[in-house]
Amino acid sequence: MAQNVTHYQEHVGTRADKFYKTTLFQAQHLMIGLNCLEPGQIQANHTHDDQDKFYMVLEGTGHFTVANEVTEAGPGHVVWAEAGVLHGVENKGSQRLVVLVGIAPAP
Repeated sequence: MAQNVTHYQEHVGTRADKFYKTTLFQAQHLMIGLNCLEPGQIQANHTHDDQDKFYMVLEGTGHFTVANEVTEAGPGHVVWAEAGVLHGVENKGSQRLVVLVGIAPAP
């Protein structure tokens, strides 16, 4: 397979102490990664002052905070937060939550 192509399932992982994340691609203008949250794990609410961010749910269901709103999203849903907007995610379900994450410009 080409060097610039990958399948997300080859990068899924887990950690007992906090959610698992890995970078799939990073360049000057874009970072693409994978976040995997086991049931009960949380990515705490935070901001990126100069970066826009999106999450695309690949597996499972998550509760996504963007600004003051919490929305449940499952496979196929895209959630985004503009630069400076509070955001985070929590897996309240019984299955692993896997999300593709993009941040621009790259951190």
